[in-house]
Amino acid sequence: MIDSNVLVIDDDDDILLSARLFLKQHFKQVITCKSPREINVLLSRNEIDIILLDMNYQKGASDGREGIYWLEHILSIDKDHVVVLMTAYGNVELAVQAIKKGATDFILKPWENEKLFATLSAASRLRQSNKKVKKLEKIHSSLQKDLNRQFENILGNSQPIMQLQNTLVKVAPTDANVLILGENGTGKQVFAYELHKLSNRKNQIFMHVDLGSLNENLFESELFGYAKGAFTDAKDDKPGRFEMAEGGTIFLDEIGNLSLPLQAKLLSVIQNRTVNRLGESKERKINVRLITATNMPLNEMVNKGTFRQDLLFRINTVELVLPPLAQRGTDILVLANHFLSTFSTRYHKSILNFDEKAENVLLNYYWPGNVRELQHVVERAVIMADGIEIGVNDLQLSPQKFGSNSAPIQTDMGLEEMEKLMVQKAIDKNKGNISRAAADLGLTRAALYRRIEKFNL
Repeated sequence: MIDSNVLVIDDDDDILLSARLFLKQHFKQVITCKSPREINVLLSRNEIDIILLDMNYQKGASDGREGIYWLEHILSIDKDHVVVLMTAYGNVELAVQAIKKGATDFILKPWENEKLFATLSAASRLRQSNKKVKKLEKIHSSLQKDLNRQFENILGNSQPIMQLQNTLVKVAPTDANVLILGENGTGKQVFAYELHKLSNRKNQIFMHVDLGSLNENLFESELFGYAKGAFTDAKDDKPGRFEMAEGGTIFLDEIGNLSLPLQAKLLSVIQNRTVNRLGESKERKINVRLITATNMPLNEMVNKGTFRQDLLFRINTVELVLPPLAQRGTDILVLANHFLSTFSTRYHKSILNFDEKAENVLLNYYWPGNVRELQHVVERAVIMADGIEIGVNDLQLSPQKFGSNSAPIQTDMGLEEMEKLMVQKAIDKNKGNISRAAADLGLTRAALYRRIEKFNL
C-alpha cells in the first residue's frame, strides 16, 4: 500500500468507477470528482499527493485546452502539485506540451492497469521527494532567520568586548584558524558565527559541530563521512561534516572533550586538508575555515598529557578569550534590555524597562551561567511580570550568587580549579539533582557527568 492520496478528475462515471476500484487497492486514499471546478474545495479540504486529470470535459471537446487550463490553475495554487494527465491517443502531442508546462506525466485512455500503477507510483515518489525538499527548505530558512536574529550583533561596549570586536575585524577576512576560549554561556558560538559573517566565506555554509555531545564511536563517520557498506547500517555513501562545510566555515565546539586518539585523527585532517571516508581509501580535498572553542584549560591539559600540543598549535593561530559576564560591567544592562525587548515581543507583553533596584541586582549578581543565564532570567521575568516594569522579585535570583553575600573568589585559582568549584557549587545548590545542576551551568547532563568524573566529585 502506497502512502499517497490520489484525486481523479474525469467527467465519465465509468472512468471514475474503474479508477477508484483499481487504485484503492494500492493507494492510501482515492477521491474522485466529475468537474474540475471542484478542485479548489477538494485541495483545501484534503491532503492530495497526486492529481489524475482528464484533458477534456465539454461534450465533443478533444483539443485538450481545458486540461491545460486546469493544469495551470492547479500549479498556480502550488507549483509542487504532481499532476498526471489522462488523454486519448490523438492528444499525445498536446500532452507532451502540457509536460513542458509542468505536468509530471501522462497516460493514455483506455489504460492498462499495470501502466497506470507504474505511472502513479513514480508520481508518488516524486511527490514525497518534493515534500522532503520543501520541508528542508523551510527548516533551512527558519534556521537562517534565527541565526541572523540571534547573532546579528555582539552587544556591549565594555573594554574587553571592544578589544574582541577589533580583533574580529582583523582576523575574519583571513583563513587563520581561531580558538575561542571562555566559560559556558559567554557566547562562544556567537563570536564564531560573527567571524563567519565577517569573512569572505559569509555566503557559504556555517557548520556547527558540538563535539561534547558526539558519541566517540560516531566521531569519524559524522565528521569524515562513510562509504556504502563501511558498517552494518551504511546503506549509502554519506559525506561528513567537513565535506558538507566545503567552501564555508566549520565550528568545532567543546574540542577539549576529545580523547587523544580522536585528537590524532582530527590533527591529520587539519594538516593534510583531506578527509578519508570510513570504508574507502580515496582522499578527498577539503576547503574549510576552522574555528574551535572550549571552556577547558588546554595549556594545562597539554602539560598533563591529555591534549596534544601539536593539535593546539594547529587550531590556535589566533586565540580569543571571552570574558565572564560578571566582568563586563554595564554590558549586563545592555544585554538585559536587548533580551527584554526580544521576549516582550515574543510573549506579547508591554514591559518597558527594569526598575532601578532590579538594575542594581543585575549589576551585582555573580552570573555563573554568564550571558545564557541572563537570557533565561530575563525570559522568566518577562513571563512572570504583571506590570510595565521588571522588579527585583520578578528576577527570582539566588542570593547566594551575589558578590556581597558570596565567598571571595581566589584570583590565583586556575581555570580548572574554578571549574571544579563551580560544578561542586551547582551540585550542592541543587541537592545532587544532576539535571538542575547541568541547567544552572549551561551544560548537558552528559557534559556534567564527564566533569564529575574528571574532578572525582
